[in-house]
Amino acid sequence: MFSFNMFDHPIPRAFQNRFSTQYRCYSVSMLAGPNDRSDVEKGGKIIMPPSALDQLSRLNITYPMLFKLTNKNSDRMTHCGVLEFVADEGICYLPHWMMQNLLLEEGGLVQVESVNLMVATYSKFQPQSPDFLDITNPKAVLENALRNFACLTTGDVIAINYNEKIYELRVMETKPDKAVSIIECDMNVDFDAPLGYKEPERRYKAPEEPTEEEGDPSTWTDMDMRFRAFTGSGNRLDGKKKGIEPSPVPIDPSDIKRGIPNYEYKVGRITFIRNSRPQPRKTTEDEDSEFIAFSGEGQSLRKKGGRKP
Repeated sequence: MFSFNMFDHPIPRAFQNRFSTQYRCYSVSMLAGPNDRSDVEKGGKIIMPPSALDQLSRLNITYPMLFKLTNKNSDRMTHCGVLEFVADEGICYLPHWMMQNLLLEEGGLVQVESVNLMVATYSKFQPQSPDFLDITNPKAVLENALRNFACLTTGDVIAINYNEKIYELRVMETKPDKAVSIIECDMNVDFDAPLGYKEPERRYKAPEEPTEEEGDPSTWTDMDMRFRAFTGSGNRLDGKKKGIEPSPVPIDPSDIKRGIPNYEYKVGRITFIRNSRPQPRKTTEDEDSEFIAFSGEGQSLRKKGGRKP
C-alpha cells in the first residue's frame, strides 16, 4: 500500500478558517425591494448574499464578523461589518461614502476578507466643513452615530446624518492599530480643527487713561431738574380737587453747594460720615428743675393736734 500527499506542506489552520471572495458592489439605492434601506447609508455595515452566511457558518469565524474590503485596481482598502445576508448572489451593497473611499463605481469588483481587529481605545476625527461647529454637543452626536458602525480605519472619510444634514469626518488616528473595532468598547474621542477653519482675529485695545474733567456749574441744575420725587399732584377718590396745587420750585444755581472731598481717603478703607447737629446748651433754670427723687412732702389723713380728753 502506498500513500500519496498532494501537498508537501499542510495548509495553515489560520488560512483554512479565512473567508475570502469577490463581489460586484452596488450602492444601497440600487437594492431592490419595497422597504427603504436608507439606514444602511447611516452606518459602516454592508449587505451580503446568503451564500456568504452559509460559508461563514462552516468556518470558525470569531464574532462579531468583521471584513476587509479591497479595491485591487486602486489599491484602496477599508474595514466594515455586516448588517444582513439578503443580497443577490455575487452582489454586495455598500454605503455610498464607503464606495467613495474605495474609488469604486457601480458594478465594480471588491475583495471581501474576514479579519480580526483589536478593540479601539482612542480615535481622532477632523470635520471636513466648519459647519460641524454649529452642533451644540458634537461628541454626543458622534457617539450616537458610531453605534451604526462596527470598525474604523485610519484615513477613511465617514459620513454621519444629523438634523437632515450629512457631515463628513476624516479618521485621523486610531489606537492601538490603524484599523480597530468599536463594538462594545470604551474609546476616547478627540477632534481636530475643521478643514478650512480660521480662528477669529483678536484685536487688543490700549487701555485709555481716565481724565478728570470738571463740569460747568451751570449744568448742575439741568442734571437735578431731570427727575424730582413727589412733585406731582394727587387725586382724590371723591373727585374733589385740592385747594392748593403744588408747583415745583425752581432751584437757584447759587443754592447748590458742592461737597468737600475727603483728602485723607485711602484705597480699601470705607469712612462713614454722619452729620451730627450740636445739642443746645442747658441753662441754670433747667439744671435747677431737674428731677430729684423722694423730694416731695407727705400728706396725712389725721389732722395735727392734741388728743381729745
